[in-house]
Amino acid sequence: MSEIQPARKRSVLASIFLSPEEPRLRAGWRLLIQTILVFLFVIITGIVATLLKIPQEALNSSFGNAVIVFIAFTGSVYIARRWLDKRSFESLGVELGSHTLRDILAGIGITFVQMGFIFVAMLSFGWLTLEGFAWEVDPTSVIITNLLVFFAAYILVGWSEELLSRGYHLQTIASGINLFWGVVISSAVFGLLHLGNPNVSGANAVAISAGIFFAGVYLAYAYIRTKQLWLAIGLHIGWNFFQGIVFGFPVSGTDAYALTRIKVHGPELWTGGAFGPESGLIVLPSLILGGFLIYLYTRRRGK
Repeated sequence: MSEIQPARKRSVLASIFLSPEEPRLRAGWRLLIQTILVFLFVIITGIVATLLKIPQEALNSSFGNAVIVFIAFTGSVYIARRWLDKRSFESLGVELGSHTLRDILAGIGITFVQMGFIFVAMLSFGWLTLEGFAWEVDPTSVIITNLLVFFAAYILVGWSEELLSRGYHLQTIASGINLFWGVVISSAVFGLLHLGNPNVSGANAVAISAGIFFAGVYLAYAYIRTKQLWLAIGLHIGWNFFQGIVFGFPVSGTDAYALTRIKVHGPELWTGGAFGPESGLIVLPSLILGGFLIYLYTRRRGK
């Protein structure tokens, strides 16, 4: 008996920590370690920024925050994918190919239609007032600088959040359970992650989580149709850019430099209020429209 018990003990431990299919940790443990790595990268980035005497205002800016997120998400996912998953980083859906630039540009174009629909719909219902444009008050140099800085920030955010959510979260959960639950759980986590944004309160937290959840499912659809992240990355970049800079809405609770100056005063249930259209019911027909456009764009993929 004494010789058999250690073997049984090792077997129990192995079943808890190791995948039964191959010699690597189970999906849940890999996700936990990757999350810990995110925090470690944030801490290390903060230490380096302090040593380099980078002003706190710069770190707290939209671009500074985007850089920190880029470093933490990309670094943690790369390490987890290579050494925990024992897969190539590119296999997450970031392999460069003939469709890469086309998918990114298509995603940006689709979101222009979506946000244009939201803007026109809210204007038609009398839910927003057009108050002016940036070029009426700001010099050209200010406009160009802000456009470049915010667009660069949205590129970093689009890459980082898609790499984490539709990349590592969705695909790791799918490998441990199945694709359906990979989409559902990763989208739910995507929604919860946005609860730390500005203009979130107990009253609108559920609406925000639900709106971002459906946006996560929509972005997952782009990944599923292409088996790559580039279309989803383009959608994410374009969504933030057109929502905030072009049409003047809040971007997930944050204010961006806006070319169009608007005032939203319609019912918050529909408009999303200070958080932006993502937490309003107006986002649902926009996501359906976007899903249809994704289908049209990808319908010949692989044929």
